[in-house]
Amino acid sequence: MKRIINLRFFLAFLCLPIYGLLVTPYSACAQDQIVAIVNNEVITQKDLNDFLHFMSMQLSREYKGKELEEKMNSIKFDLLNRLIEDRLILQEAKKEKIVMDDDRVKAKISEIKKQYRSDADFQAELMKQGLTQADIENKIREQFLMFSIVEHKVRGKITVKPDEVTAFYEINKRDFNSGEGRQLEAYALENEDLAQSFSYNLKTGKKPQDLAGRYPFTVNEFNVYKGEELQGGIGEIVAKLGINEVSKPVKIEDKYYVFKLISIIPPKEFTLVQVQGKIHTYLFEKKMQEEFAKWLDELKKQSYIKIK
Repeated sequence: MKRIINLRFFLAFLCLPIYGLLVTPYSACAQDQIVAIVNNEVITQKDLNDFLHFMSMQLSREYKGKELEEKMNSIKFDLLNRLIEDRLILQEAKKEKIVMDDDRVKAKISEIKKQYRSDADFQAELMKQGLTQADIENKIREQFLMFSIVEHKVRGKITVKPDEVTAFYEINKRDFNSGEGRQLEAYALENEDLAQSFSYNLKTGKKPQDLAGRYPFTVNEFNVYKGEELQGGIGEIVAKLGINEVSKPVKIEDKYYVFKLISIIPPKEFTLVQVQGKIHTYLFEKKMQEEFAKWLDELKKQSYIKIK
């Protein structure tokens, strides 16, 4: 089942970096250049630059180095459009006179501060970015306003009926299964030499009980299903094993593990009761994206938008 990506405007609440306080007249003028007009508000080059840095900070939690650079390059050309959409959503929230509870903003600030070792570290990071706590509070307030208006105008009006869930299940029943499973034995040994020798003996047909006196090991039996993530790249290793085949030793933390495939477990089909929650969520988010796109398009049609 295809995953629905979360709506892009629900950004994490982090601070927006800005340029240093000492700016040449030329660069200050360039930053003040208007790049778009959205109704009675303008978007400047500085707004665009700040948003670019903001997105970089968000993505830097997940991507590093060249991967981060490639990801940023892939979204650069869409940033102005996203800024315009954010401005339209925020303007709609103001039209509806949505009031934000300051306690929610303060709670979010406290949550952000927990990411730092101390309040001094938090304040130091603000200074490094050329920001104040008030700047962050304003950004958080805007994000909450955007969330609230979308909740009010779009999300709160969406329903998924039980018969829609049932119909989706019947059409896609074959996709709702556990996937192929593998029954495995995992032997844990203290060092690599022991593990190498133990693995070799298993491969030559020796029984684990015959090796118990020579190799101190512990054994666990477990099942793993397609799509499950296992630490240390175990999933990729065991996926290549045939029945009764033994793996090379794999180091995980402070021990070495040898895996043996016992059997292949056929896929098991899930019942409607088992998957109805996931189907409901999928259908709801699909409708949410569709209705959000329609609502946003309508806002654009009713608004004056000019890109310089």
